[in-house]
Amino acid sequence: MHDRLFLLALCAVTVSCQPGLRTVSASYKEGSAGSGGNSSGEVSTQRIAPAGAIRSYADTVDHVAPAVVTVHANRRTKTAEQYPYAQDPFFRRFFNLPNDPSSGGGQQQSQVEHALGSGVIVSADGRILTNHHVIDGAQDISVDLADRRTFKAKLIGSDKPSDLAVLKIEASNLPVLTPGDSDKVRVGDVCLAVGNPLGIGETVTSGIISAKGRYTGMSDGSFEDFLQTDAPINQGNSGGALVDTAGEFIGVNSQILSTSGGNIGIGFAIPINMAKNVMEQLVTKGKVTRGQLGVLVQYINSDLAASLGLKEVKGVLVNQVTPGGPAERAGVKPGDVVLSLDGAPVNDVNTLRNRVAAASPGSDVTLSILRDGNQQQLHAKLGEFHPSNNSGAGANPGDNSASGGKLGVAVEPLTEDMSSQLGLPASTRGLVVNSVDPSGAAAEAGIQPGDVIVQINRLPVHSTSDVSAALAKSSDRPALLQINRKGQTVFVPVRIH
Repeated sequence: MHDRLFLLALCAVTVSCQPGLRTVSASYKEGSAGSGGNSSGEVSTQRIAPAGAIRSYADTVDHVAPAVVTVHANRRTKTAEQYPYAQDPFFRRFFNLPNDPSSGGGQQQSQVEHALGSGVIVSADGRILTNHHVIDGAQDISVDLADRRTFKAKLIGSDKPSDLAVLKIEASNLPVLTPGDSDKVRVGDVCLAVGNPLGIGETVTSGIISAKGRYTGMSDGSFEDFLQTDAPINQGNSGGALVDTAGEFIGVNSQILSTSGGNIGIGFAIPINMAKNVMEQLVTKGKVTRGQLGVLVQYINSDLAASLGLKEVKGVLVNQVTPGGPAERAGVKPGDVVLSLDGAPVNDVNTLRNRVAAASPGSDVTLSILRDGNQQQLHAKLGEFHPSNNSGAGANPGDNSASGGKLGVAVEPLTEDMSSQLGLPASTRGLVVNSVDPSGAAAEAGIQPGDVIVQINRLPVHSTSDVSAALAKSSDRPALLQINRKGQTVFVPVRIH
């Protein structure tokens, strides 16, 4: 039997309370997986110990542990208490129940859910950074400090796309964690995770940074750039601190990947540099604004690089440009390869998205692109990202399909009726794929019935003869197909033998 794989948000223990009934169960959310300083704005620069060979982390833990707290979030829900035989009209009259059977013959009962997570004190006057999913929907939030004091907490602001939230308690002279620089964290660095797993009390575990720039797709909006660690973290660690051996705050523990719901050594933390940006906006504006470029892009693999005539596998490929958006106004076109943003190399879809999102709406950015073998600079003024806009903040993982064999598809010209049936704009032109040979190259490349082939090797195709002519230009390179799939454009390399 294959193990089942879960992405988990780490919020852990739920207790349900209703009249005459009390149940306790361990639960988790399946599929969902600031700037530090004191109240005067001064940031401590104290470092506990140099990174390197350390026999004990006790001094580091002594510094870090008092600044990590336990967060309790209470949510009230309504449930219906069902009566036996409630759907039978005779018994409904006998027990004087409502006439509407759809009501289930029940009465609304109040139920309280108690969610438990962790948080980190980021200012001496009581600001606390935690995860959005820890406090989502809570009517009552309280915080337990390491010194056993408990405070009611006020929600300053919450940002679902990044899974971050800021709380405030009325206290002073609190211990604070010094933010590090998560951009300088290296794979292989030793790290410590501090939080309250499963409600057993504050716990410290150690491990290393296993990877950087991870994307899980679990957070709403997908603004993810996780640090991955094998430091054991479990449900209840959400919002807790990931620190380096110098005691500097480098990440907010947020998700785990698990086959069982427990730790298997694959945990994810939000980098502190991203968290600081979100926290500062929540504190000053009460919300988070993000830049938007208005493109969808995809990874470039070796076949795509060959199809595009690239000497190296680098950059990201623009597969769709939002009409009237910042990218279109700047002159960006589908098929362009984005090499850098403001001089910083871009080789990863998620990196581009997060860099664009981190910029303020209205700010100017410079894109270095490659088009038809020529490199050029384009200047764009960013718009503002809105979660309902599926163009995203600048990137989308796109399709990273394989390829091989002959093309192997049956196609016919796309008509307006077909466009309507496929949910495509009437202006869409190309050849609709009716069937795909399972042994052909198109099938191996991920092409599906219903896909619309718009271009092959940058040439528009409207007939089978257009396909033959365009494929003839492939030479020894994979053929580059531009596909419209359910309204989204993607480039797919197909290697013809």
